Amino acid sequence: MSRPRKVTPMQPGRRRTAGPSPRRRLTVVAVLLGLASLGLMARAFDVQVVRKGFYQEQGDARFLREVPIAVSRGTIFDRNGEPLAVSTPMVSITAVPSQVLANDDQLPQLAAALGTQPDQLREYLEQRASREFTYLKRQMSPEDAQAVLSLGIPGINGQREFRRYYPSGEVTAHVLGFTNIDDHGQEGLELAFDDWLSGQPGKKRVIRDNKGHIVEDVEQVREPKPGKNLTLSIDRRIQFLAYSELKAAVEKSEADSGTMVILDVKTGEVLAMVNIPTYNPNAVGSSSASARRNRAVTDVFEPGSTIKPILMAAALSSGKFTPTSPAIDTTGGHWFFGGHDIHDTHDYGVLTPTGVITKSSNVGAAHIAMQLDTELMYNTYRAFGFGNSTQSGFPGEASGRLRIGRDWRPLEKAILGYGYGLNATALQLATAYAALGDGGVLHSPTFIKGGQSEATAVIEPGIAREIVDMMETTTQPGGTAAPWAWIANYSVAAKTGTAHKAQAGGYAKDAYGAAFAGLVPASNPRLAAAVMIDNPRKGSYYGGLASGPVFAKVMDGALRLLDIPPDNIGRWYVGGPMQGKNGLIGNKPPDAPNIEEAPVDRATP
Repeated sequence: MSRPRKVTPMQPGRRRTAGPSPRRRLTVVAVLLGLASLGLMARAFDVQVVRKGFYQEQGDARFLREVPIAVSRGTIFDRNGEPLAVSTPMVSITAVPSQVLANDDQLPQLAAALGTQPDQLREYLEQRASREFTYLKRQMSPEDAQAVLSLGIPGINGQREFRRYYPSGEVTAHVLGFTNIDDHGQEGLELAFDDWLSGQPGKKRVIRDNKGHIVEDVEQVREPKPGKNLTLSIDRRIQFLAYSELKAAVEKSEADSGTMVILDVKTGEVLAMVNIPTYNPNAVGSSSASARRNRAVTDVFEPGSTIKPILMAAALSSGKFTPTSPAIDTTGGHWFFGGHDIHDTHDYGVLTPTGVITKSSNVGAAHIAMQLDTELMYNTYRAFGFGNSTQSGFPGEASGRLRIGRDWRPLEKAILGYGYGLNATALQLATAYAALGDGGVLHSPTFIKGGQSEATAVIEPGIAREIVDMMETTTQPGGTAAPWAWIANYSVAAKTGTAHKAQAGGYAKDAYGAAFAGLVPASNPRLAAAVMIDNPRKGSYYGGLASGPVFAKVMDGALRLLDIPPDNIGRWYVGGPMQGKNGLIGNKPPDAPNIEEAPVDRATP
């Protein structure tokens, strides 16, 4: 039998303990939170105050940036594949100004490597201290740039770029033009085809360190697209030949300037275009604006007697004239018309239209002009491109000036017959002559090999052939271009032109433009050229004597370089009557001296 358990009664004020009390729990939690807060505050104080510099450097040591990927500009070649403009890799030195200034003791070394003075460099950086990026020197050679980067100065970095180089220098300067520091075209074909040549830079994301150096490529944002190559119609060999002969002629005659354009008659392709003075596109900063001007397309001049073949195109098209009839009476060598004395250098008597071309008679040309319908004469000049842009696409091309025919007054019409009262560029003149050589088909000139050239028939092929035959007499004995424009074993069809230069209030009495334009070989023209020498001061100022030899020497070389077969082997003009394909040129003795046309002053109509 069990024994009963003894129960001890609870004393008053005592409770049974069941576990930790809620109050104690709250106290513990509060203490822990307080300690945690104190720890966070201590950590924040340590990061932001005590070791601020260390963590700032660690933060700056890695940062993400987008940088461009440089692409090379397309190469420009001549028609035979010779490079005329190429892009070479360069390096530009960049800086974070504040970082560079923080290392002031290294500025002298940096300045020496950059080729500048420490004080100038310091001033430059201080002016840009708030920027994160600035160029210190653009487009250094890789070797020179490496000498700068090897100094290891914080904030200094290199950026790859490209710079344009022109192997032919001043010889092709006016055709090609040049690019700026950012490799964009500024003049010439570099400007005209800038979108084609430029390409599109790429873009990538990179991580840079605190010195600005790329430490990791993250991703490519945009793929780079290099520029496209361009093949020109220019023949570098002919270009150099034209440049050499023109330069020699300008220097010999002490002229203000000179220009020459050579075209392929069948296609309108520009084979050469040169100007003197010129400049070095590899050092554009040392040149003047005047030297950089492409006078062949921007400068206009009154063509003088080189317009007479175009007048003959209108005359023969009218049906009133043929190469041999009717006779034009120039007896006395003067025609007083509209209060103005139109005169020749000699009394040529009675001339045929061919004789007017051969002797370059201003009196004869004026008589023919006054017998033509004004609208026909105007439309013919216009059809050959005078007063219009050639549509070559060359930047800054001038259209020239030709007043509307219905506004011509009688004297103006007469003097338009021998090349006053209008103006044109050398490219326009060469284009007009090329149309005569291609059976009356006018091609818009192009600078691209195989480029699409707009072709327009402006006169009948038979008339064009007759005019070329008439022009050939100019280079035969008694003509204004003989013997200076003779080319051994080749026939030449050409026309000289000498005109007083316009000035404020009228025309200069002792300043001339000496022009010469022609076709070779005359029997089947392949090349057309125009030469203009502005204000020759020494020697002759006549077109035949000043510009004719340039034409002959350059075309002689061009014919051989292009392997164009001779059409006049062993044929030399030796006295005897002046019997050409279109009959006797006039009634003057066959041994008459070779006289250039008269550079007659043009009165204001």
